[in-house]
Amino acid sequence: MQTLILGHDPQGVRAAADLLAQGELVAIPTETVYGLAGDARNPRAVARIYEAKGRPSFNPLIVHLPDLAAAERIAVFDDAALALARAFWPGALTMVLPLRPEAGIASLVTAGLDTVAIRVPAHPAAQAVLRAFGGPLAAPSANPSGRISPTTAAHVADPESGLGGRIAAVLDAGACPVGVESTIVGWVRGRPALLRPGGVAAEAIESVLGQPLARPEGNAEAPTSPGQLTSHYAPRASLRLNAGDARPGELLIGFGPVAGEMTLSQTGDLAEAAARLFDLLHRADAEGRPIAVAPVPDAGLGAAINDRLRRAAAPR
Repeated sequence: MQTLILGHDPQGVRAAADLLAQGELVAIPTETVYGLAGDARNPRAVARIYEAKGRPSFNPLIVHLPDLAAAERIAVFDDAALALARAFWPGALTMVLPLRPEAGIASLVTAGLDTVAIRVPAHPAAQAVLRAFGGPLAAPSANPSGRISPTTAAHVADPESGLGGRIAAVLDAGACPVGVESTIVGWVRGRPALLRPGGVAAEAIESVLGQPLARPEGNAEAPTSPGQLTSHYAPRASLRLNAGDARPGELLIGFGPVAGEMTLSQTGDLAEAAARLFDLLHRADAEGRPIAVAPVPDAGLGAAINDRLRRAAAPR
C-alpha cells in the first residue's frame, strides 16, 4: 500500500474524510502528537488500527470528537467532568467516562470495558477532519506500538520507524505544538485520578477540581486507559536517564545547564522540551548509538516528559 501525503487545505481535509468514510486509516495532526484515525463505529476500521500499529487488543483507544455536545452523546458526564471539559476542551485532556450503551462505539475501541476515553482536540486540522467526517474517530498515536510517538508527518510516513505503507494517508500540517500526548483523567472508586500525565499539567486540573488527583498504579496487564503499558514510546537504542554527561559511545540529549549534542531546551523551558522530546528521540535513534538524557524537573509538563522517558527506558 502506498501512503498518500495530503495537505491540510480543504481538498486534503475532504480527501481524508472520504478515506475515513471508506473504513481506511488516516494519520491526522493534533496539538499533542499525530493520531492514527479510523471510524470509531466501524469494527473493521478499528481492527485495522490495532493491526497497523501492532497494538495489543486489550489496550483501549481514545475517541476524538469535535466538541462537548458530541462527547456527551458518547459518554456520561458528572459535574466534575463537565467542569474539566469546559476548562480544558478543546485541548490536551482525555477523560475516561462511563460509555453510553447507545453510543454505537465499536467494542474493540474500549477493549470491552464499560468506559470510554474521549478527547476534543484543539488542532485546527484535526477539527476540520472531524467536522468533515461527521463522526467519532478512534485515534491512538500514529506509530508502531511501543515506539517513539510521531510529532511530524515524516515520522508517521517513514516505512522503517513509522507506518509508511501500512495506512492510506497522512494529513501533513507540520509539527505538533505540544509534543507529548494528552493528560488522561479517570475516576477510581469515585475519586478523580491521574491515569497518565500529559499536555495539561496535573496542578491545573487539581485547581479546577478543588482537590488533589489520586495517582493509582497503572495495570500494564489489563490497562483501564491508553498509555499504561510499562514499556512504551521506546527508541530502538538503549536509553539512560538523568545523565550528567555522556559515557563513551553515547549520544547525550541535554536540558538546561547540561549540554549535549542535542538539547531539549537550553533555557530549561519545559514547554519547549515537551514539544521537542519525540522529535529528538527520533533523530537520536537514527544515529544508531546508545542515548543518554539529562535530568528534567518532575513538575508541570516535566511530569509528562519524565513519564515518557521512564517508559522509553523500561526493559522490553
